[in-house]
Amino acid sequence: MKILKRLIIFLLLVAIVGFTICFIIGYSTYSKALDEKPLITRIDEITSKENYMPFDELSKDYINAVVAVEDRRYYDHGAIDPIGIARAIWVNISNWELREGGSTITQQVAKNVIFSQEDTVSRKLGEIIAAFDLEKNYSKDEILAIYVNTCYFGDGYYGIYDASMGYYNKEPKDLNLDEASMLAGVPNAPSAYSPNVNPDLAKKRQKHVLEKMVENGYITQEEANSI
Repeated sequence: MKILKRLIIFLLLVAIVGFTICFIIGYSTYSKALDEKPLITRIDEITSKENYMPFDELSKDYINAVVAVEDRRYYDHGAIDPIGIARAIWVNISNWELREGGSTITQQVAKNVIFSQEDTVSRKLGEIIAAFDLEKNYSKDEILAIYVNTCYFGDGYYGIYDASMGYYNKEPKDLNLDEASMLAGVPNAPSAYSPNVNPDLAKKRQKHVLEKMVENGYITQEEANSI
């Protein structure tokens, strides 16, 4: 029994030390990014752009599609999603391939707005700290709007306004289910899922988005089958 207690205490100490180190690295990385340009300045630069689309100017189908495929529990968790991370790990291990990521929409905003796309451990830890700061200062709806306005949609289209006008010649608020589900799937791999570049692959990705929307109760199976 004493050995078990000592082992538990040791593991707890290791966990605490590990968490502390990760926090220090993440906080340091985020602080350096803020020294270059404060968070509020970065966000203001994005939201003040001419074609920035606020949350209430996005179609409901598009909002639901994005949440369903990118972060199904977005409105139920905080800056990070432990359940989502665990699910992604299980899915990836079960299939022996990288099928799902554990990043929340807020973490993706942190990556798009604050950090480079360089995939390093320090950047990932900084992204987590930044995500907490974003959720402290902005609402879920505001963060979601920032996300879709900073995504790349292929064919030179940055942001949902350019993508919506470029692919369908209509504003984001007017996107129907077919168009919304198509665009929601593109940012995952813009060069691969661009409707103009790989229409068949884009359609396959769209089907995946529709399946996620059905799973999460946004649409019926009949509605998905009609697309």
